[in-house]
Amino acid sequence: MLRRTLLASALMSAAVLSHAQALIKIGEVNSYKVQPAFLEPYKKGMELAVEEINAAGGLNGKKVQLITRDDNGNPGDAVRAAEELVSREKVDVLTGAFLSNIGLALTDFAKQKKFFYLASEPLTDKIVWGNGNHYTFRLRPSTYMQAAMLVPEAAKLKKKRWAIVYPNYEYGQSAAATFKQLLKAAQPDVEFVVEQAPPLGKLDAGSVTQALADAKPDAIFNVLFGADLSKFVREGNTRGLFQGREVVSLLTGEPEYLDPLKDETPNGWIVTGYPWYGIQTPEHKAFFLAYHRKYNDYPRLGSVVGYSAIQSLAAGIKKAKSTDTEKLIAAFKGLEVMTPMGKAVYRAQDHQSTMGAFIGKTKNEGGKGTMVDYRYLDGAKFQPSDAEVAKLRPAN
Repeated sequence: MLRRTLLASALMSAAVLSHAQALIKIGEVNSYKVQPAFLEPYKKGMELAVEEINAAGGLNGKKVQLITRDDNGNPGDAVRAAEELVSREKVDVLTGAFLSNIGLALTDFAKQKKFFYLASEPLTDKIVWGNGNHYTFRLRPSTYMQAAMLVPEAAKLKKKRWAIVYPNYEYGQSAAATFKQLLKAAQPDVEFVVEQAPPLGKLDAGSVTQALADAKPDAIFNVLFGADLSKFVREGNTRGLFQGREVVSLLTGEPEYLDPLKDETPNGWIVTGYPWYGIQTPEHKAFFLAYHRKYNDYPRLGSVVGYSAIQSLAAGIKKAKSTDTEKLIAAFKGLEVMTPMGKAVYRAQDHQSTMGAFIGKTKNEGGKGTMVDYRYLDGAKFQPSDAEVAKLRPAN
């Protein structure tokens, strides 16, 4: 009896081990409770990609399993979640992060643990430059890239007095600093007459809007997003802040943030975003149809990012023929991936992908916010030179 029990136990353990070895586990950490507008569609995009990969036979003969954890918008919680995924769940790779401060915490975790990490969404340049390391790659176009896309449009306005409003944490600080640097280079006579930097998610819209109005700027650069953006737009509309003033705004054209504005959507803001309803490329049409078929909904930008992150990992693992960290890093340098936005390449020099963004203008069409006059800008064209990158990025 004892012998049979031991044999059964051994067979069960072997079966569990065999099943584990037949899986490629992707560990993902994100702020699902704190930023649901972006991250619910993002998770759907990831799940669609996993489903497609597994339906096509998996990766290197193994099925893919996605294991997600919520970081509560807290860098400490994010690191603890990553530790649990690596140590207990035995994931093969890490991805995720929405907030830039959490992306930086996971970047440092990857370096300390010598573990592969693909930062999917966080936008701060430090992820690939100042805090960049051997183990970390990043998918989305950075604050530098998106600011560099907007600055030529801002310079065309020929406005001298600018106001800036941004959330006071890593992403907002980085975006504001880059915009000022690049606009000053393009238009040396520009003046930045006021800055407002409210805490993320705690905007006092009345006082911020009044401070901007009191400075009498010719134009405004806005970095607020989510609920803060909605409050800012509502109060700005009420107080006439935007009348006769140009506004250049990061991220506002993303449906996650544009859709909730509804009939309060301002006209004519120059924005980065995602006009899903008008992109006619074959790769986007295929993605849109698959997403709509699965969820009976249209994709948001989060959906594109989640889908592209998983497809990037799949392409890297296929190229490496392994999930070994060093082999995967070698495979990612120069890796080409087809995303719903078109081809992206992970640059060897700083591990940043060349995924681009759409820029255009907001329009209130029958009480719904849309993007018009938009065009796609290739991220490869909005990077500093290799010599500048070498100065910005530590040797590792």
